[in-house]
Amino acid sequence: MAQDKEQNNLRKKMLFRSWHRGTREIDLLLGRFADEYISKLTDVEVLQYEELLTNNDPDIYSWISGKEAPPANLDSDVLQKIIAFYS
Repeated sequence: MAQDKEQNNLRKKMLFRSWHRGTREIDLLLGRFADEYISKLTDVEVLQYEELLTNNDPDIYSWISGKEAPPANLDSDVLQKIIAFYS
């Protein structure tokens, strides 16, 4: 039960971080994705998303838009879901 509450709090924090990145384009991309999927992500995907959020907005935008390939360590299931969400 405590773990569920901890996961729920983490998801809420990531939802906030998704909408408050600093770059409006990424706010919209990640915020809309998070609104739709944050509650549906597996525990592993939550960790992948948390890792993705530590990156710079221009890099994230390049990966989502397909301008650049993401580094192998970040080319995760959740990043592929974000890319598919906007395809």
